[in-house]
Amino acid sequence: MTGADTKRYLHGPIAADLAEKMVFLSGPRQVGKTTLALRLIGAADHRHPAYLNWDDVRTRPRIRQAEMPAGEPRVVLDEIHKYARWRNLVKGLYDTREAGQSFLVTGSARLEVYRRGGDSLQGRYHSYRLHPFSVGEIGGSPDGLDALLRFGGFPEPFHRASDRHLRRWQRERLDRVVRDDIRDLERVRELSLLELLIDALPPRVGAPLSVKSLREDLEIAHDTAERWVTTLENLFVCFRIAPFGAPRIRAVKKERKLYLWDWSMVEEPGPRFENLVASHLLKLCHFVEDTEGYRMELRFLRDTDGREVDFVVLRDRKPLFAVEVKTGEREVSRAIRYFRARTTIPAWYQVHRGTKDALIDGVRVLPFVRFCKEVAIP
Repeated sequence: MTGADTKRYLHGPIAADLAEKMVFLSGPRQVGKTTLALRLIGAADHRHPAYLNWDDVRTRPRIRQAEMPAGEPRVVLDEIHKYARWRNLVKGLYDTREAGQSFLVTGSARLEVYRRGGDSLQGRYHSYRLHPFSVGEIGGSPDGLDALLRFGGFPEPFHRASDRHLRRWQRERLDRVVRDDIRDLERVRELSLLELLIDALPPRVGAPLSVKSLREDLEIAHDTAERWVTTLENLFVCFRIAPFGAPRIRAVKKERKLYLWDWSMVEEPGPRFENLVASHLLKLCHFVEDTEGYRMELRFLRDTDGREVDFVVLRDRKPLFAVEVKTGEREVSRAIRYFRARTTIPAWYQVHRGTKDALIDGVRVLPFVRFCKEVAIP
């Protein structure tokens, strides 16, 4: 993958939707939203007249006065959600637009929160969530998987392929999240404690997240700890998945497992690989939701006796398949055998980083790279 020469996986679907509605594009900071937006308007850089960024103080007066570039079929409004009256502005722009003109609205946390709960623009837009690179986007090779595990899926550190650059990029990105994005989303007085919370998350990846434990470690109220974790979810720092219950198993009810959008922050190789798989499956769920309209869910299997299978993917509340993650090649896990006999999940996979590909007692054991191709992870 050569980076600037390659279109991202959402380019085609967004281009098609722009022919009929606005498009909202959200995603983590530095995941490539602006680069994708510029490609969609055929721009070489930020100086294109159809690219309007609210963070550029020279552009703000034009945006407030709704001065849109004439003759441009696609206009990008970047970070417009930082403007207090952006919803009414965008609604007016859409309703009075030139014939054939469309708008691409990009942003991160606040735009994503609005997408989940807003309705004043209902019927005027389609929404997409842009994810980091996945195995399929970078060519689908084992070497590509190794690079993703080492440098993560965010474009800049992945393409630079430097451990030193990755460390600096991670620190600077999280500093921007804490200093800029969180203050934009809500009032947090103790930013230093929030930084400690972020530092406490990587060792907890892949395990049920105990908010009580976080509260005790940081010496804050339980409601505060829960609110801060939810804020970090809205900022695309982390995500949690809920357990999947089935009638014939004593499934846990409330525990949710934690993962990070930047899996390169996880030090231990086993949890890091599991986080990468979780991120790929979440990307698949969001892609199907955003392009096809199905309700998709990523969950996990765990019973009160501690048996667990890492992931279950559901469509319209019905399970499609389950996935267990192993770093090496080994026999089918006992938990898969147990849950397979007691649930109606139609397909079972055990993925690994080796070369073994076999069907064992109805369970497909295969390399993760091959799994990504077979289930069509974008």
